[in-house]
Amino acid sequence: MDFNITNFNERLKSIKLRELIVAGIAAIILGVILSEIFPAIYDSDDLYFVVITILILVFFIYALKGTYGLKTNIHSVFETGNQKEIIYVFLINIFFAMVFLALFSSLDIMIGFLDPSWETGFEFDYVSLTPIAFFIDALGTIILAPIVEELVFRGVLLNRLKLRIGIIPAILVSSFLFGIGHEFGGMISAFLFGICMCILYLKTDNILIPITVHFINNLVVTLLESTHIDTIMLEFPWIIPTLIICLISSVLLILYIYKGFKKVKTLT
Repeated sequence: MDFNITNFNERLKSIKLRELIVAGIAAIILGVILSEIFPAIYDSDDLYFVVITILILVFFIYALKGTYGLKTNIHSVFETGNQKEIIYVFLINIFFAMVFLALFSSLDIMIGFLDPSWETGFEFDYVSLTPIAFFIDALGTIILAPIVEELVFRGVLLNRLKLRIGIIPAILVSSFLFGIGHEFGGMISAFLFGICMCILYLKTDNILIPITVHFINNLVVTLLESTHIDTIMLEFPWIIPTLIICLISSVLLILYIYKGFKKVKTLT
């Protein structure tokens, strides 16, 4: 990182990959030490994740201290054009994330109608969390993950890779690495979500834009899962409009990425 750079956006771009790796290793080591001191951290994956992300966030606070321009970025988030794109990108991504479940659920329901003896293999696991566990999970998923993941994968990784391998390969590689960090069933949607976040960041040069989309996405997903609305959407008769919206969103998502690639190529 170059502390001679005082602009927030430019300082973020100056953070080197090796500096981030060192910070990540240090965070893991400190996390292990804290786990030994406070066994509750070791016993809870969610709490351990919160500790690690907070430690990495501390690195970014240190790396970006003394810069100006953050207030301008915040104001930019609330501009009408950016707000519309934030909501649009969120919607097409969240419904695409459900498309495969919607397809399988539709097939399962159709077979059930045709064959009354059919035993569904489409089951959902309900996990009840204590208020404290829910708070820790929400803190990590809704607040910390969007901030830290966008700073890491878009703010640092994308910016460093595009200098070495070009902008489109950098988008694909950084998004792939982002995707494999998610659950197996959500890797494809996370990969495409990552591409959209890269496009948003490159178009606006404002890391707060993808952070906002990421925040809204994780907030809504958490609410849907905790209220079980997501499962209701995959049951008859709600599965019909859900499937239609998911399929339309899939097409719109591909079009957004295609147009986004054409746009960011002109920015190089």
